[in-house]
Amino acid sequence: MTKRPRRSFTDEFKNQMVQLYLNGKPRSEIVKEYDLTASSLDKWIKQHQSSGSFKENDNRTDEENELIRLRKENQRLLMENDILKQAALIIGRK
Repeated sequence: MTKRPRRSFTDEFKNQMVQLYLNGKPRSEIVKEYDLTASSLDKWIKQHQSSGSFKENDNRTDEENELIRLRKENQRLLMENDILKQAALIIGRK
């Protein structure tokens, strides 16, 4: 089984697929006719209903945004800690 190359779709195309679904076209027909994966179509429908946007940043929950912020802050603090340890070693040699 060969792996299908990753495809990208414009927001306009995604919106058209969602509108087809909302206008009553069966999900299975949309998937088959446009050679999509069911999970992609489901994701687009969910994104459209929650925020009207297909961008990941617009569809994150407050908890997800906080988790991302905390991970970045943790990484920054770890780097600062490493720098201070190295500085202490250098100063300790003098």
